[in-house]
Amino acid sequence: MKDSYGREINYLRVSITDRCNLRCRYCMPEEGIRKVEHYSILSLEEIARLVRVASSLGIRKVRLTGGEPLIRKNIVQLVGDIASLPEIDDLALTTNGMLFNSMACDLQKAGLKRVNFSMDTMVAEKFKYITRGGDLEKVSTAIFKALELGMEPVKINTVIIRGFNDSEIMDFADLVYQYPLHIRFIEFMPVGDLFYWKPERVMQVDEIKTRIEQEYELYEGSKIEGNGPAKYYHMRKGKGTIGFISPMSNHFCASCNRIRMTADGSLRGCLYEKAEINLKSALLAGAGEDELRELFLKTIVNKAPRHQMNSGWGSDNKRMMYQIGG
Repeated sequence: MKDSYGREINYLRVSITDRCNLRCRYCMPEEGIRKVEHYSILSLEEIARLVRVASSLGIRKVRLTGGEPLIRKNIVQLVGDIASLPEIDDLALTTNGMLFNSMACDLQKAGLKRVNFSMDTMVAEKFKYITRGGDLEKVSTAIFKALELGMEPVKINTVIIRGFNDSEIMDFADLVYQYPLHIRFIEFMPVGDLFYWKPERVMQVDEIKTRIEQEYELYEGSKIEGNGPAKYYHMRKGKGTIGFISPMSNHFCASCNRIRMTADGSLRGCLYEKAEINLKSALLAGAGEDELRELFLKTIVNKAPRHQMNSGWGSDNKRMMYQIGG
C-alpha cells in the first residue's frame, strides 16, 4: 500500500504497553507514568486482529515495542498469533533486555525472528544512572543469549549523548569487530517534554563515523536484514557491522515505510505526528473488517511527508515516546 508520496508502507510498529521496568532519563519521568486502566489498552486478541487487518493492506513487517514489551503478560501468545499470519514475513521485538533471558526460547518457538536491544553504555554504573536502576550484566547476557539462539541479526541500539557516552564510541566499535553483532548509533532526539534532552548533547552521525574511521576501515556491503532507517557499514576483518541513524542531521523520511500503533489503540503515521486515529473506539463500537481497513488506509494516505523533530517535541504533543512505541 502506497501513501500520498509514493512510499510503500509495509511495516507496522506496535506498542503493546506504555509501561516499563526502567526509567531512562531521556525517555520516561523518574516517577513513572500514570497507570492506564486495563480496559483502556488493547487486549492481545485486539492487537492480533488489528495486525491481521493491516496485513490485508500490505503490512508484511511487524515490530513489537513498548514501553518494555516483555512486561506484558502472555506476550508469547501474541507473538504466536502474529507469526501465524501468512502475510507477515518478519516479526521482531525491541527490548531493554532485562527480562529476555528467561523468555528467549519461548519467544523464538512462538515465531519471534529477531530482537533489538537498547544499550547506551557498557559501563555498569553509567548504565544504572541513565536507566535509573538497570542491570548491565542482565542486558549483556541477553544479547549473547540471542546470538546463541541464532536470532540474527542481533542489533544494539545506542543513543549517543555528548558528554555522557561519546567516550565509548570506540568501545562499541571494538565489540562489533569481535562479535557478529550489529550496532546502530542513533542521534539524540527530543522524544518527550523532558529536561534531559538538550541540543548541545546531540552528536551527529558524521562525527561518530569519523571517530571510528580513525581506527577501523568501514565499507558499504550487503544489506542487513531489517526494516529500519540505519545506513550500515561493514568493518574490514570485523565480524559485525556499524549502522548510523540520523533523524536530526539527515532525516530519512523520503524512504519511511512505517506506521505506528499505540498500546491504547491509536494509529499514527509518524512518531512526531500529532494526528491520530482511534482504533480502540472503533473496536468498542463494533467496527467490522472493512471499517477497520478504512481507518488504516486513512492513516497511510495522510502520512506526513517528513517529521518536524528539529523544532523539538512540543508541549502540545500530549504523548511521549514510551506512549507511542520506540
